[in-house]
Amino acid sequence: MTTRFEGTKSYVSTADLSVAVNAAVTLQRPLLVKGEPGTGKTELARQVAASLGMPLIEWNVKSTTKAQQGLYEYDAVSRLRDSQLGDARVNDVRNYIRKGKLWQAFEAEARVVLLIDEVDKADIEFPNDLLQELDRMEFHVYETGETIAARHRPVVIITSNNEKELPDAFLRRCFFHYIRFPDIDTMRAIVRVHFPDIKEALLTTALTKFFDLREAPGLKKKPSTSEVLDWLKLLLAEDLSPEDLKRDGKSLLPRLHGALLKNEQDVHLFERLAFASRSQR
Repeated sequence: MTTRFEGTKSYVSTADLSVAVNAAVTLQRPLLVKGEPGTGKTELARQVAASLGMPLIEWNVKSTTKAQQGLYEYDAVSRLRDSQLGDARVNDVRNYIRKGKLWQAFEAEARVVLLIDEVDKADIEFPNDLLQELDRMEFHVYETGETIAARHRPVVIITSNNEKELPDAFLRRCFFHYIRFPDIDTMRAIVRVHFPDIKEALLTTALTKFFDLREAPGLKKKPSTSEVLDWLKLLLAEDLSPEDLKRDGKSLLPRLHGALLKNEQDVHLFERLAFASRSQR
C-alpha cells in the first residue's frame, strides 16, 4: 500500500494537486478542493482512495442536507408508531438511530477516505455545524448517551463548486487547493488515459478547436473536461477525421457541438459570430 498520492493510471494528477493531497494527509486536515464543475474534484477522492488502498465513503450534499444527517438521525416517529403497536423494539432506542456517513467513517475498522461532495450546495451554516466533529473526530449521541470517536482519523476530502462563500472558521481548518482547468498538455495526457489509441492528428485538431471554443468571449458555460471526453468519444464513434472538424465557412460551431455547448445562448453566440464573420468578407 502506498502512503503518497501521485495520481493513478486512470487519473492524471498535476504536481501541485499531488502536493496538496499529501500535505492534507500529513497534517490530518480536511482537503478542501475547489474548481469549476467537471475538473475532476469528485473523482479525485475516488482515486486517492484507490491509490492509498483505503475504502471510500461518499456523502453527497444537497440543498436540503443538514450537518446532523452526517452524524446520525433519530426516527422518533417510527418509535412512537411501534410503541402504539406494542412492538418490543421500542425498548432499545438504538433500533431507531440511523448512522450517518461520519459515523460510518469513524467506526470503520481501517482508515478510510471520506468525501463530502459539493459542500456549498447546503445551507451556509452547514460547514460551521461540522467544525467540532471534524476537529475532534468525535461526537455525542444524546439519545443513547454515548460518544462516538474515530478509531482511525479518516482522510477527509471536501469539494466545492464555489457557488457560495464558505465561513472563515471552516476555511482555517482545511488545507485548500484550487484545481485549475487543465492546459492543453495536461488535457492531452488526460485524453490519452481514456482514449489511448486516438490518432495524434485528430487529437491535436480536436483540442485546438475545444480550447478556441472555451476562450470565446461571452460564453455563458464553458465546456469542462468531462464534456470534451464525451465529445471525443462521439468523434471516434463517428470515425471523423481532422478534416471533418475543419470549419466549413458557414458555421463556427464544431461538429457534434451538443456535447460541448449546453444552452441555447451559447449556440446563438457562435451563430452570431459566424454571421458577423461572413458579413465582413
